[in-house]
Amino acid sequence: MKKNYFTFFLALLFTSSFAQESYDVIVVGGGASGTSAGITAGRLGAKTLIIEPTEWLGGMLTAAGVSAIDGNHRLPSGIWGEFRDSLIAHYGSQEALSTGWVSNTLFEPKVGNQIFRSIAADIPHLTVSLQSDWQKVNYENRIWTVVYSVDGKTKTVVAPVLIDATELGDVAASQGLPYRLGMDSRTEIGEFFAPEMGNDIIQDLTYVVTLQDFGKGQDKTIAKPENYDPAEFACACAHADPITDKDPTLDCDKMIDYGKLPNGKYMINWPNCGNDYYVNLVELSPEKRKIELEKAKQKSLRFIYYIQQELGYNHLGIVEDEYPTEDGLPMIPYHRESRRFRGLVDFTLPYVREPFEAPSPLYRTGIAVGDYTIDHHHKERPDAPAIDFIKIRVPSYNVPLGALIPQDHPGLILAEKSISVSNIVNGASRLQPVVLGIGQAAGTLAAVASKSGKELSEVSIREVQQVLLSQNAYLMPYIDVNPSDKHFQAIQRIGATGILKGVGVPYLWANQTWFYPENKVTEFELVEGLRSIYPEFKDFWGASGEYLTGARFQELLEMVKENTPLLEIAQVWKRSGLTGEFNTDHLLTRREVSVILDELLNPFDKEIDWDGTFQN
Repeated sequence: MKKNYFTFFLALLFTSSFAQESYDVIVVGGGASGTSAGITAGRLGAKTLIIEPTEWLGGMLTAAGVSAIDGNHRLPSGIWGEFRDSLIAHYGSQEALSTGWVSNTLFEPKVGNQIFRSIAADIPHLTVSLQSDWQKVNYENRIWTVVYSVDGKTKTVVAPVLIDATELGDVAASQGLPYRLGMDSRTEIGEFFAPEMGNDIIQDLTYVVTLQDFGKGQDKTIAKPENYDPAEFACACAHADPITDKDPTLDCDKMIDYGKLPNGKYMINWPNCGNDYYVNLVELSPEKRKIELEKAKQKSLRFIYYIQQELGYNHLGIVEDEYPTEDGLPMIPYHRESRRFRGLVDFTLPYVREPFEAPSPLYRTGIAVGDYTIDHHHKERPDAPAIDFIKIRVPSYNVPLGALIPQDHPGLILAEKSISVSNIVNGASRLQPVVLGIGQAAGTLAAVASKSGKELSEVSIREVQQVLLSQNAYLMPYIDVNPSDKHFQAIQRIGATGILKGVGVPYLWANQTWFYPENKVTEFELVEGLRSIYPEFKDFWGASGEYLTGARFQELLEMVKENTPLLEIAQVWKRSGLTGEFNTDHLLTRREVSVILDELLNPFDKEIDWDGTFQN
């Protein structure tokens, strides 16, 4: 009896010590994309775990203190739009978020964390493990095993799909996946604006500081940092907008108000003789990373002392109740660049500048959108080859799904800034709303793959895109049709087929692409769009440049779908809530054509390859 009891006790101990909790999706990193991915996968019913080393969710938006959103003000896609709506609800209006001139949306980092934590807490299928460090991962027999530590204990979890949402792509690197780091050479990447020779120079990082206005008469000057020299920051007040200003202007208030946050706080994230810091710590050991990041902190503290001591803003002090840190600084730095892994497709400059004329129609595979111009920080590394980013004029753009899937792994998804993207394009895709969108797509892809049991490369692109559309996410960056429009999904789907294309406009710091839904359609425009999808139009030369009438539209539809009477078109018209009534003489708009094509032909349902080509 005693022997049996002892055997049972050993079995119980063994089981409890080595039990592996099973998940559908594991997300390593609770930064911007990791939080977005975990929320999305959990909402889609996948049992999901986020493993995050800090005490907060949100990464660069919160834990790094970069709480001034760059871009996508008119593209409120998916979780980014939801997050902004939550900020508006918290502060009372959109205007209350427009406190600093760098952005339309500025907020206190702790508020951003509270919003993400609140959203995550309402998702039954999502578990968040904070202050947790992943130790090792292993993929075998189509199952990931992840070992991580939390509260002094080691835990082991398993899942079929893993998302690397770490700040520097450390998980994918641990699996030996090939990647690029630093500037690409012109010949390797095929970008005219890239330097002739590649190098390992990455963008400057920043240890952001959040200041609080304690009121005139208060002296919050910090202790003088070691190695302080005011000459280091002598040009900080000389501001020139590289797009609109010809000459710098000396304006210290403008420099301070750059990142003015609600409730009298200031984000100090200043690139011009400010607190940018150069170090390529991607491949350094954890110990050496800590040493280098301390140097970045010290530079930021020297800059704060300069602002207080030399410029006279001594009433601005390091905020006391923002971050759960002893020094009052953010938990992590703002990383602008990571390893860039090689994916099923490579997202490079031609696909941003001229998506409809690029070597392949990657735009059809789009899953996240951005409108901020390409923006690189290299002032702290003056030997970096000069790239004229102002001449790289781009419209708004979308990110292809294949850039999130590495070439050499069936169960790993890339997120954050580690997707398959060129160094130059990373200057746009690294920004907060885009990274949130990348995370949302990663979570969607993970949930779809986990549910289907398919390898990532076998998942239907169109299925992932449709699930994203159901979450109010954009596939195409059309600023004139937003999710509140009842025809948003239909126009997005037709846009993603390329039957009707948008018009890109490079515009200052908020680039644009317009669909022009109320413009009329010509016969030729429609036939050219249909030609790449339907063989019936391959050799068809019977379309004129005249505007498309209802009668002519019916004739063209019947080339693909026989017996499409005018009555059926009229019924779709009425059912979908199009304005007015359909008749044979009516000149159709792009909106009307999109809605009718979407329902009667459903071209979006035709599967595409990873490069956007329609499958036979």
